[in-house]
Amino acid sequence: MKKVIFLFLIIAAFSSCKKEKEKVISKPIVIPKPVIKYGYNLDNYKVIQDTIENGESFGIILDRHHVFYPKINKIAATVKETFDVRRVRAGRPYTILASKDSTEKAQVFIYKHDRINATIVDFKDSIITAKRFEEPIKTVQRIVQGKIYSNLSNTMDSLHLNPNLTWAVADIYAWTLDFYKLQKGDSFKLVFEEKFIKDSLFAGYGDIKSAVFTHKGQDLYAFRFIADSINGIPEYYDEEGNMLRSFFLKSPIKFQYRISSRYNLRRKIAYYGNKVRPHRGTDFAANIGTPIIATASGTVIESARRGGNGNYVKIKHNSTYSTQYLHMKRRKVKRGDYVKQGDVIGTVGMTGNTGGPHVCYRFWKHGRQVDPLSPRTKLPEAEPLKKSIKPRYLKFIEPLKYQLDHQILPVKKPEIIESIAQN
Repeated sequence: MKKVIFLFLIIAAFSSCKKEKEKVISKPIVIPKPVIKYGYNLDNYKVIQDTIENGESFGIILDRHHVFYPKINKIAATVKETFDVRRVRAGRPYTILASKDSTEKAQVFIYKHDRINATIVDFKDSIITAKRFEEPIKTVQRIVQGKIYSNLSNTMDSLHLNPNLTWAVADIYAWTLDFYKLQKGDSFKLVFEEKFIKDSLFAGYGDIKSAVFTHKGQDLYAFRFIADSINGIPEYYDEEGNMLRSFFLKSPIKFQYRISSRYNLRRKIAYYGNKVRPHRGTDFAANIGTPIIATASGTVIESARRGGNGNYVKIKHNSTYSTQYLHMKRRKVKRGDYVKQGDVIGTVGMTGNTGGPHVCYRFWKHGRQVDPLSPRTKLPEAEPLKKSIKPRYLKFIEPLKYQLDHQILPVKKPEIIESIAQN
């Protein structure tokens, strides 16, 4: 009996070991997934990531990675329509995909224009190609509010918002709001887009969908709307459908300036013995180097340095209006250039007769200098929404205004959602 029990235990133990062995053998083998980036299996290459240094060129980089100049010249000539290799800039990151053999010869060059966009130059085969690459991005909407205690820039910075967004806000309100006159206690709300790579890496801002600036107790709304579905050019309008953009900007400097001297035909200056010396311009004081922008589109008819004007630029906008910008440190346009409203035409300086850094902004109407800030000077306005489009616009902004007023994302007002769904 004991022999039978012993034999049974041996058989059971053997069976158990066999099952364990079978379990080990049958365990699935996990094969790591290939690393795919830019459309390439990176496991097949030696991946070299670096940044372009000062003085480095496309040719120098490829030569260092065992591609010789006859081939480099051929690459540059082949891809010039898509990618001008002369325009690579120091500080830009790049990636080299090189062969895994002993030569480690470069086969693909990837130039990063920014976090989202890149150009891929492939020369591993006899056919050389260049193509654009865009990282897949996720766009989300965000709503923020802020209160002015000193100026717009400081408030935006306190909200940890990039200066690019500050400039975008300044662009929207450049025609309707004087940022120099913001008061402590003024406030704003913004609904805007943020872009992310792989859900977490911030890649910049998208569109500002809507905004409201409360200044002196008045709400100044701005809604992004495409009135012309054919041309598809977006503009910003207020809650009544009036376009915020006008023919002229209020200032040749976006913000962080002060008006140090106004248009005054009876001005007396102590330096000249308190004699009347008319001032036919408006002085906008700002730090040296501050960008000066064209207040309207037009053709540069003068760009020179002369006498008390110092470095100056004069722009003809049409047969009626011209503007001039004096005392620049540096001019960035030349005679004959066409500039668009908001283009940088120079920087603030102290050239010519001036006691401090500023730009003297002069304004001509029918060949006579006038005060552009005077309510008596009637300036041209942008075209309003067509009557046929206005009902569609008012319906379009209804949920956007509700968003701003109630600070919610997304819109949750049932009757608004229902009315939008029915249209």
